[in-house]
Formats: sequence, structure tokens, C-alpha cells
Amino acid sequence: MTTFQLLGIEFGVSESTANDTFNYWLPTLRELLPSSLLEQVKKNAADHEIVKEVLTEYELIVHSYEQVRERPGDKDEQEKYFSGKKSNHTFKTQMIIMPDGRDIVDVVTGEPGPISDISLFRANRDNFDSKQSFKGDLGYLGEDLIDTPIKKPKNKELTTDQKKLNKEFSSKRIFVEHRIRSVKIFRVVQDRFRLNLKKYEQVIMTICGLVRLRIRALILPLKISAMSLG
Repeated sequence: MTTFQLLGIEFGVSESTANDTFNYWLPTLRELLPSSLLEQVKKNAADHEIVKEVLTEYELIVHSYEQVRERPGDKDEQEKYFSGKKSNHTFKTQMIIMPDGRDIVDVVTGEPGPISDISLFRANRDNFDSKQSFKGDLGYLGEDLIDTPIKKPKNKELTTDQKKLNKEFSSKRIFVEHRIRSVKIFRVVQDRFRLNLKKYEQVIMTICGLVRLRIRALILPLKISAMSLG
């Protein structure tokens, strides 16, 4: 998250050259490194349908997180992006991964922070086969397609068996936390987003592509089969 001026000094170039270099490579990397498995195969309709069908054999893990953005100048935009949860103006990103975290299956980013997790999921449900199942936290309670932990009853405690089930559930869902953490290694995702807001989606998707390259998910061939996913 250093400035272009400092980047220029570090690499022995001018501030404008550092800026130009960033803006040259960002769209190039975005094009070369698909942010998710579904994006990787979306250009080939046959591959896309095969992948969606094979994914139904797995219970995918879904989770969302918010990132603080610059305060909008417009009043309506301020209300649209103000998150009571973060007490700030935020963007929301939804990430869906394989059960063991070995690949990012789908990413939706740049949405207003106040939108609920379950609403964001339902708005993008058509990205998957109608038979697809998911696992999520209590933010998705009420969505029939998503398995969630047992909610603590009002003014009561969970039983020992229920706590054990929730602990087992969390141990399986934790992979999505690990994958999001690997994205947040990049400070531009972790800190307040100060770049051009119009580039937010492009930046986050590019970073997801870089993470997939790092975890070697991008070595999958475009002709993905059940064997290659399994």
C-alpha cells in the first residue's frame, strides 16, 4: 500500500512511471489469471456445464467479508455503503471455495458492505447448478441450500452434543477462512482501499488470480473432468 512516489524511488523510476507500470500490468494479469474456477471455464460452455455438474458432488464453503473504502462524496452513496457492522463505508466480497480450500470456485466483489450475506448469496445463486449444496456460518441461517451450525436458543445454552457438532462443523468450514486470509496477505485487500474505486473489482479479482497461481490451482487444464477435480 505504499505510494507510487515511494515505489518509484525504490525502483529508481519516476512516480508517473510507477503509476503507468501498475496500470499496465493490472489488466494484463487480470486477463491471464482467472480469479476462480468458474471464471476459468466460463468461455467454454461445455466445460462450464461439466464443472457445475461435478461441483454438485461437493459441499462448497461460502463466506463473505467487508473491506473499508474511502467515504463517498454523494449522500445517497454514503448511505448505500455505510456498514453498521464496521461503522464505516465498505465493500463486500463473497468467496466460495472447494471443501478443502484447494481452489477458489467463485468470487463476487465490490458489492455494498451493508448487503446481508444471505442476500448476496441469493443474488448470485444462478452461478451454480440447482442441486449444488453449500456450508456457511450463521449469517446464512434460513437458506435451505446452505448447511449452517446450530444456533444458540434465546436464553438457553447448547447441549454438549450440539456444541460438539458445532465444533466439528467449524473444523470443516475453517478452510474458507484460510483462503480469505491468503487473499488478505495483500495489504491492498487488508487495509482501507485508497486506489481508484472503479478499479476495486479488477484489483480484488487479480489478487484472487494470483492466489490461485500461488496455490497451484491454475495448473488445472481447461478440459476439467471429475477426475481432475477429485
